Amino acid sequence: MTGGPFPAVGPQLPRRGGALSRGLGRAFLRLLGWRVTGQIPDLPKMVWIGAPHTTNWDGVLGLATLLALGVDASTMIKDSAFKGPLGWLLRGLGAIPINRASPKGVVEQSIDQFASRQRFVLLIAPEGTRDGADDWKRGYYRIAEGAGVPVLPASINYPAKIITFGPPLTPSGDYDADFAELLGFYRRFGVARHPQRLSKPLRR
Repeated sequence: MTGGPFPAVGPQLPRRGGALSRGLGRAFLRLLGWRVTGQIPDLPKMVWIGAPHTTNWDGVLGLATLLALGVDASTMIKDSAFKGPLGWLLRGLGAIPINRASPKGVVEQSIDQFASRQRFVLLIAPEGTRDGADDWKRGYYRIAEGAGVPVLPASINYPAKIITFGPPLTPSGDYDADFAELLGFYRRFGVARHPQRLSKPLRR
């Protein structure tokens, strides 16, 4: 079993849970031999992205990491998913319904969430699929740019069992240059569970 300290979480980040839930998240990761490295900027608003995404285990480990850190992070999910008994569970996990009847799209509604809250961390998997996406969806970048917040990349490395937070990226308006910087981080630190399912931008 491997262990080690977890990244520090500053007072400006939105928080969730307490010592018990953080302990459970850390115990789960350590039991499976995983550790979390890197630094998390002490900022009240950010877009967090994760890659490479090739298995449902990415989400399980991501949720465990959030629990271990005690960070309150949200995802945007279509409102139809909130109907029925799963609605309370999704809200409890930080999901926010997308109003499909609104003239505003997902990007605009996400920017509105940033504007309406003092603290807000939004989680996005930019590859959009677990199976060989041709390209990354640019919504994460447009949201961060429109909300005036940085993008914090997190990578997952299955052979080494390490989740790494990289340096935050402030959108410059030059998407290609910024995307190349993000890809450099993921190519260095990310190793998928199923490499054959990597999105094309991450294939070496």
